[in-house]
Amino acid sequence: MNTQLLLASAVLALTAGCATNTPNAITELQHNHAMMPVSGEPKYNPVMNPRQIEHPNVMGFNDLHIQAIRHLKPDVMSIEDPKLHAIVHHHCKAYDDGTLVCLMFPGGMKDQDKPIGFEYIIPTAQYNTLPAQEKHYWHYHKTEVGRACATFPDLTKEEANTILPTVHETYGKVVYFQKPEDKIPLGEPYVLIVQDMPDVKK
Repeated sequence: MNTQLLLASAVLALTAGCATNTPNAITELQHNHAMMPVSGEPKYNPVMNPRQIEHPNVMGFNDLHIQAIRHLKPDVMSIEDPKLHAIVHHHCKAYDDGTLVCLMFPGGMKDQDKPIGFEYIIPTAQYNTLPAQEKHYWHYHKTEVGRACATFPDLTKEEANTILPTVHETYGKVVYFQKPEDKIPLGEPYVLIVQDMPDVKK
């Protein structure tokens, strides 16, 4: 009798285990499928990012690449400071409301690179609605794109020329949570006032 009870308990346990594992297996399969890139036509804001396509949410940013100097806080306010000449890689997602959000990397976006800040970009019309005190934190891209020697390395010359007029009529706010030389974020986040950076061009 005890043997029969033990066998019955074992069968129930196995059945319960299978019932529990089945949804997990399905969920894992769905999760793996969701992580696969989805091809298709450009979505969101094709004017600001002609290469952007829709990916599953788990894929993260997707991806207008901008390179710019004068986007790191110098150790000394001198045109000789190497941080002013360092390229900061902006990996941006363009939204259909005309805004962009760019994760900022000091060395590209390879597998082990970590972002150190972000730039939030808004159209001029939205900037004009900001309080005067807030406007101080934003830089005008029609002025700063040239001063930062900004380039679009993944776009053709024709694509870059097409989006530049729209980019010029935007403002950016740069927020850092980590210095590039630090291993982890230390201290308080800060806003970099890009327009106050020394002009490195001769």
